[in-house]
Parts: sequence; structure tokens; C-alpha cells
Amino acid sequence: MNNVIVTDPPRAELDKVTKLSEYGVATVHEALGRTGFLGSQLRPTHLGSRIGGTAVTVLCWPGDNLMIHAAIEQCRPGDVLVVTTTSPCTDGLFGELFATALQVREVRGLVTTSGVRDVDDLHAMGFPVWSAAVSAQGTVKATPGSVNVPITIGGQLVRPGDAILADDDGAMVVPRNDVDHGLQAAQARVDKEEATREAFRSGELGLDRYNLRTKLADLGVQYLTAQEYGL
Repeated sequence: MNNVIVTDPPRAELDKVTKLSEYGVATVHEALGRTGFLGSQLRPTHLGSRIGGTAVTVLCWPGDNLMIHAAIEQCRPGDVLVVTTTSPCTDGLFGELFATALQVREVRGLVTTSGVRDVDDLHAMGFPVWSAAVSAQGTVKATPGSVNVPITIGGQLVRPGDAILADDDGAMVVPRNDVDHGLQAAQARVDKEEATREAFRSGELGLDRYNLRTKLADLGVQYLTAQEYGL
């Protein structure tokens, strides 16, 4: 169904999403089998932010931010606004005025495949944004779209109420029903990485810890002296 605003989507438990975000995008992404990453094209406008919240999804037409206005009414504390367009668009669909309205509603940030502007103001007001572009190009408010419907970003399905995590490494989605599993898997990965970190501190090599010498041999990689190689 096109051109709809869904007013009451189920949401992941916010306290659990917040806890999951503390592990960081890279850790959770790896822990869940390298799934959910929304693509390297989405970068933070300023480094140093880490957020986790529940998705309010927005589908706009290129160069048109009408549905962002409609989406703000649907936002609750702890949400993250997730915006995409029906075809590629890098216009500045979002700026400081939108961020002001969202901060009043305690929205934690924005993830968008489009462009944003007023980046200095966004930084000064502490509103985190991940976007595909920064652009002063303005927009219109003329074309209907949808709010709180499933959308696709970077090949990943984002449903309203899913967990959105974002930090300096990028942004990712965790389906709302997978948050508990994500917490368990992320902690297990942290524990494993700490054991590996201690091994490296003691001088062990990744070649040995991960049994990569056998893999190199199986792949036909040879160790030669400089003389054997002809140096």
C-alpha cells in the first residue's frame, strides 16, 4: 500500500537497544554474522557520536521532504529517524530546523540515504546524523510518500521499530525480534576478542592463533629466502 502513515508500529525494547549500542556497530555486525550494515556510503557528519534507538522509517520522493514533516509527529523518545527516497537523491532534505523539532521529542538521531545541510548547526546542537551526502541544495514539500513502512537501505530491510545502531564506523539495523540474540552474541564476541587481545599482548601471532599457516600452505603460498626469490 502506497502513501500511508502507520501510527502505532511495534518497537524493540529501548533499554535493550541502548545496551546493544554500547558494543558498537562493528562488534554487533560481526557478532550477528556480518549482517545488518547499511552501507559504507552512510557516514557521520561529525565523528564521536554513538547512538541506538528504534526506527521511524520515512520514504520520500527525491528533492521532497514533505514526509519528514509528517514523520516527526510519529516520533517518540528514543527513536531514530531513518529516511530514504524512491530513487537516488543527495539534496539537502534535512537541516537544523528538523533537528530542533526532533530534539524536543527526544529523538536520538538521523540516518538518511539523502543529503543534509546546516552541518555546523547540527554539530553545535549535538544532533547526530549519518548521511550519504552534505548538500545545500533545497527541497520542496509537494509529493506524498510513507511513514513507518518497511524500507531498504544498502540492501538491508529496515522495518519500523527495528533497532538502529550508529557510530563512527557507520550505521546498522537489528530486527526488533533479534535484539536479545544480538546482546548475547555481542557479549560473546567481546569476551572472545579480549582473550585474543591478551594473547597478542603476550606475543602470540594471528598466524598461529587462527591457524593461518595451514591456510597459507593450502593456498600455495611459499616461504622463500631472499636468495631463493632472487633479490
